[in-house]
Amino acid sequence: MKHNKSKNSANRNILISTCIFLALFVAMIVYLVHFSITEGDEVINNPYNKRQEILAKKVIRGSLLSSDGSVLATTIMDDENEIRYYPNEELLSHVIGYTGNGGSGLENTAAYYMLTSNDNIWTRISNDITGEKDKGDNIITTLDLELSKVAYEALGSNIGSVVIMEPSTGKILTMISTPDFNPNTIESEWSDIISDEQSSVLLNRATQGLYPPGSTFKIVTLLEYIRENPDTYMNYSYNCTGKYILGDNTISCSHGTAHGTQNLKESFANSCNGSFINMGLMLNRTRYHKTAKELLFNSKLPLNMEYKESSFVLNENSTDWETAQTAFGQGETLITPVHLAMICSAIANDGELMSPYLIDRIVSADNKQVKQFQSNSYGRLMTTEEAEYISNCMESVVDTSFAWLFGDSEYSVAGKSGTAQYGTEGYEHSLFMSYTPVEEPEIAVVVVLEGGKQQNAHAATVAKTIYDFYYTK
Repeated sequence: MKHNKSKNSANRNILISTCIFLALFVAMIVYLVHFSITEGDEVINNPYNKRQEILAKKVIRGSLLSSDGSVLATTIMDDENEIRYYPNEELLSHVIGYTGNGGSGLENTAAYYMLTSNDNIWTRISNDITGEKDKGDNIITTLDLELSKVAYEALGSNIGSVVIMEPSTGKILTMISTPDFNPNTIESEWSDIISDEQSSVLLNRATQGLYPPGSTFKIVTLLEYIRENPDTYMNYSYNCTGKYILGDNTISCSHGTAHGTQNLKESFANSCNGSFINMGLMLNRTRYHKTAKELLFNSKLPLNMEYKESSFVLNENSTDWETAQTAFGQGETLITPVHLAMICSAIANDGELMSPYLIDRIVSADNKQVKQFQSNSYGRLMTTEEAEYISNCMESVVDTSFAWLFGDSEYSVAGKSGTAQYGTEGYEHSLFMSYTPVEEPEIAVVVVLEGGKQQNAHAATVAKTIYDFYYTK
């Protein structure tokens, strides 16, 4: 009897151990599959991955191409040396990047694809025999070269950035940042650039530039007010006298304009600071913070490139003054242009954000497709109803405040401008987020111009130049 009990106990222990090891094995397989899908590309494209050094000895790095097949970066031979050549020089330099000194941009994050060869098998066999290098695969990006040129020229001598996205897919059509650099000469100029403490040419302002959002942030305040007052927000009313007095502080509307009685849409269309301070002080600050988080403030962005997180610091312990400043886009709130483009695209796409991406497909040196990238939904930033109402408000901004610019246009635009004060010299950043056409949005355009003596344009006029070209194209 004792023998049977011992035998049963041993069998039970063996069975338990087998189940544990089987569960661990399944978990390991699941993790490896998950890793290869979600993080595999990031690891193999890491510049510190030694595998890339090995591949570079056997493969000539492939080319980066625009969406229409124009060359953005390619490898040419100078005697027996491989030289990386960028025919458009400064244009798109931050998003394309460079290969030396640690690398940057797509040249860095997508290097593995261009150092992998899927050329004709017989060509590769022949190269093995002769000792020649294989030709790497080429990357077809989502970047529209002609649209990029127009955006770059429209930006002119201003310091700032332009981001253009397709709301329905997440494709990034252009990403311009100035001041910029020439990747053809970056290696020879490297020492001078990094030794100049005032130089910011290597900074991609589109993804790493943090700016006070100004009145573009009124979208967040508006959304939170709607969420906290779902049954009564249409009855909102505020009498604007041109200034809002809070304790010992006075905040004016632009140029001290007294807007008079304003409903919610009119408050947004006229960008009435007083009305938005009034709204902000009514909000639950914990819920306000939650909504900002849902709109990706203080969060990781679905973006496969170097970026900085936007910040929203308001919480339940914040003062009325801090809340008032935040409600109309000042205070300590900061946002990057690419994040603003994501919010704008989500509004245009009925509240759903499509994850931004830069690579459309990979093709071999003999132009055979290797890999096709698909658009993916990141998720909803707001409901369809919320997006529709905000979209209507953005359309009223263009009709009311920018009729002088878009009034004669044959296309429709929804947008929101922002004027963000900073520093002690009265300088103001100029921001404009928008999309077109309102009925079936095709592109979203975000422009940020840094303030200062060099600023010679309004962000909205830069967007107008881009839209004019887009529709003639």
